[in-house]
Amino acid sequence: MNKIGYTYILSNKKKGTLYIGVTSHLVKRIYEHKTKPVGGFTKQYNLDKLIYFEMHDTIGLAIQREKQLKNWHRQWKIELIEKDNPEWQDLYDTIL
Repeated sequence: MNKIGYTYILSNKKKGTLYIGVTSHLVKRIYEHKTKPVGGFTKQYNLDKLIYFEMHDTIGLAIQREKQLKNWHRQWKIELIEKDNPEWQDLYDTIL
């Protein structure tokens, strides 16, 4: 059985630094970003606001989408985010 997957984008503020990730458990992974138990890029730049996410039928498809988004120009990413979340609101509460 295939696991569903999620591709997500985090930021620290509107039009701030962006981080694109992938996970099979979105709530758990975003909680980890918010509580920062491990150092790294998201901790260094305080990237803990879930501003965009997509659900995919398999983790493999989510990984493909993550790679695609990472190759996009920054402006394309901003336009993708603002299409559904123009105010860059933290969507974490909507997935709980």
